[in-house]
Amino acid sequence: MLRFFSIFLVLLVVLFVGELTPPVQQWLIVPWTSFLASASAFLVQAVDANVVSYGKVLQNAKTGMGVSIEAGCNGVEACLILLAALTAYPARWRYKLVGIGIGFVAIQLVNLVRIITLFYLAGWNAQAFEFAHLYLWQALIMLDVVVVWLVWMRWVARQDFRREHLQADTGVAA
Repeated sequence: MLRFFSIFLVLLVVLFVGELTPPVQQWLIVPWTSFLASASAFLVQAVDANVVSYGKVLQNAKTGMGVSIEAGCNGVEACLILLAALTAYPARWRYKLVGIGIGFVAIQLVNLVRIITLFYLAGWNAQAFEFAHLYLWQALIMLDVVVVWLVWMRWVARQDFRREHLQADTGVAA
């Protein structure tokens, strides 16, 4: 347990510091954030043709109301926390890669829902937006990370159990 927490904390520091470096910001974070704004606009345009995006901004072209997707709102930090937890956990790398891929998708899908709901809340009620932005969605994104990690750990345990039983039944290493 101490080994897991030590590796987890070191990885968190390394990943968070790395995320803040100018090359990572320029080549990964800023383009990803712009992609999220574009993807959000694409999804919303199915029901509201007035929604556009430019850079990291999602905006209603008719009313001018919009939101800017800032650092901490692009799901990157949540993905880094999950990445550190999955990497620190004692499992086969094949399992870790599956968890990283599925976890990234799960977190970013929830984050798209977050961005779209905050966009509409911003136009509806400033107090509701502030509460949802600062408290509700922060907790829900972190809950998503925890749920993905717990489901993944359970899946890993089942895979290991099956592997051990296959070895015991056949006498062959899997």
